Amino acid sequence: MSILLFFIVLGVLVLVHEWGHYIVAKKTGMRVDEFGIGFPPKACSIKRGETEYSLNWLPIGGFVRIFGENLEDAENMGLEEKDVSRSFASRPKWAQALVLIAGVTMNIIFAWFLFVVTLMIGVPTAVDEATALPSAQLYVAGTLADSPAGSIPEGSEIISVSSNGKTLDSLKPQAFSEFVGDTAPDPIELTYMDKDIESSIVVVPEQGLSEVDPDKYIVGVSLALVDTEKSSFFEAIVDGSKMTVDVFVSIVTGLFTLIGQSFAGTADYSQVAGPVGIVNLVGDAASFGIAALLTFTAIISLNLAVINLLPLPALDGGRLVFVAIEAITGKHIPSMWAARINL
Repeated sequence: MSILLFFIVLGVLVLVHEWGHYIVAKKTGMRVDEFGIGFPPKACSIKRGETEYSLNWLPIGGFVRIFGENLEDAENMGLEEKDVSRSFASRPKWAQALVLIAGVTMNIIFAWFLFVVTLMIGVPTAVDEATALPSAQLYVAGTLADSPAGSIPEGSEIISVSSNGKTLDSLKPQAFSEFVGDTAPDPIELTYMDKDIESSIVVVPEQGLSEVDPDKYIVGVSLALVDTEKSSFFEAIVDGSKMTVDVFVSIVTGLFTLIGQSFAGTADYSQVAGPVGIVNLVGDAASFGIAALLTFTAIISLNLAVINLLPLPALDGGRLVFVAIEAITGKHIPSMWAARINL
């Protein structure tokens, strides 16, 4: 299921990104020959007007094939001047730049849209115990290593707490702490839910685990009361905009910090996830509900935007550099050299 969700998320993000290139190319007078999801070999296609819409077998990306992406190819086709003028290379530099940046822009707009939807659906948020509504649920925020409760996964929901026939009625952090202190050193049975799987564990409170109060009996778990908070339409638009900017800046900062640390030999590559890692993360996000999955998809969309803006060959940012060089020099970069560099 995680793999299927991964390809659905990837497909939607690619569709959004390529649609940005497609629509701006059309609006700036370029001829779009193909709009493809996935990479060849081709599975099926349909032609509408001058554009072929294709679905391809390799679900790892997508593309928009714009007519005459280099001037030599457009001129060598021997087409009418009207057709050549609709090639990518023949359009003004501002139009080329708009087409190239449109994919990134759509990824950012789509992330903002997902954040807004998520905020309106409702986001699980830690709430104060004194003002929490009855709907609030008790979650494991963290555990101490080598503690009685150290094996409980973070993010699990505490379902019930009992000891010697007594059951904790109020599932709140303070009530839990008092229950542990009152029943210690007797064993306590904790029932929790993790990824839709209910499990139970028997823990024995211990002393010496707390640096602040070594004599206090604890089980080594920190808890948080979480409730779903929904935003109004206008609140969601404002907060979604802030989230989009904050996450985008965070990704840029993290990426360039990683690059700098890589050159310095101090990078922590365990914090980097490839396709396999992302598959697992998609599955984890989905297990927390639709809001978490939409939020994760928004973050991946912003990651794609940042990566595509890098001034590296084959990426949109690299192609923008080519357009800038041509605008400054007033000369076209030979298509053979552009192709070699991108390859």
